[in-house]
Amino acid sequence: MLRIAGVTVPEKRLEIALTSIYGVGRSRALATLSDLGIEAGKRPAELSAKEESSLREAIEKFALEGELKREISGNIRRLRDIKAYRGTRHQKHLPARGQRTKTNSRTVRGNKRTTMTSGRRKLEKT
Repeated sequence: MLRIAGVTVPEKRLEIALTSIYGVGRSRALATLSDLGIEAGKRPAELSAKEESSLREAIEKFALEGELKREISGNIRRLRDIKAYRGTRHQKHLPARGQRTKTNSRTVRGNKRTTMTSGRRKLEKT
């Protein structure tokens, strides 16, 4: 059982398994594995002790998990403090990168699909 940066790496191909670590994507995983000369198709159980330790050292050089999350939240806090446009968009929970909001942006705004009606049913006349 391989553990890197406090995360247990699942028993999948290494290029996919390493992406379970926050801060490691496909490209970083492939680049690291090729630098170390480890096959991307290997599974964590098939690694030798030497390969395991070199992989752990190489990946832990990057900002990962809690450290990376703190860095990102600090950047967003800084944008809010200086009252930058992007900071206010983050504060209002709206898209910050120029996407349209009249339609779309459902993930951010929530799936509230309201229509023009008042919400009250009209009484039927009999």
